[in-house]
Amino acid sequence: MNNFTQETQPQQPNDEARKNPTVENIQQLGQTATPGTDSNIFCMTIIGQVEGHIVLPPQNKTTKYEHLIPQLVAAEQNSKIEGVLIILNTVGGDVEAGLAIAEMISTLSKPTVTLVLGGGHSIGVPIAVSSNHSIIAETATMTIHPIRLNGLVIGVPQTFEYLDKMQERVNRFITSHSRITEEKLKELMFKTGELTRDIGTTVIGPDAVKYGLINAIGGVGDAIRELNRRIEEKRTAQTGGMVQ
Repeated sequence: MNNFTQETQPQQPNDEARKNPTVENIQQLGQTATPGTDSNIFCMTIIGQVEGHIVLPPQNKTTKYEHLIPQLVAAEQNSKIEGVLIILNTVGGDVEAGLAIAEMISTLSKPTVTLVLGGGHSIGVPIAVSSNHSIIAETATMTIHPIRLNGLVIGVPQTFEYLDKMQERVNRFITSHSRITEEKLKELMFKTGELTRDIGTTVIGPDAVKYGLINAIGGVGDAIRELNRRIEEKRTAQTGGMVQ
């Protein structure tokens, strides 16, 4: 009896851990807390490759856009959440999924700050500039290149027209949410000789700020300070409006 009791007791915490919502959030979403937390800031991470309509191999580190969309909706609806911090370290991924995430971030009514750590490449660029204020680490990089298609591509004029329209959507979003000019963006995008077997440019943190792509150099502390400042400004504006 004693031996049987000793063997079964250690298994109970493991069973409880599987039912623990915090552990489940870490495993499924990479989050220690969802927008139901007591903090007034919701932190959302976009790590690895942005997974869209096609499921990527299990060995790929991915961020699924169907996970991010309901989180952003929940953050928008939660009255306790006053600001959203988006941390990026992504190689890019699905173009339409990335644009959908970027559009959602840009249309949130609450203050938003994006922080690029490591890299914000490809479709990560529109996501990085979609917030009210963007920050990049000094050693972080952003790769700017034209849209590419994977798999079977039919070589007809309609395919190239579709690509051109999609590229225009990406360019228009980037230029309308940052200070970079369309001419400079296209210059970086179609530059040859810098990327091996590809055209485009890898932009390091200070250069991203110099080109007007990102607002400032900084880190986590700077991002949270900026977000808190914007939250306080919004509180003041709302209070002032009520007094009037």
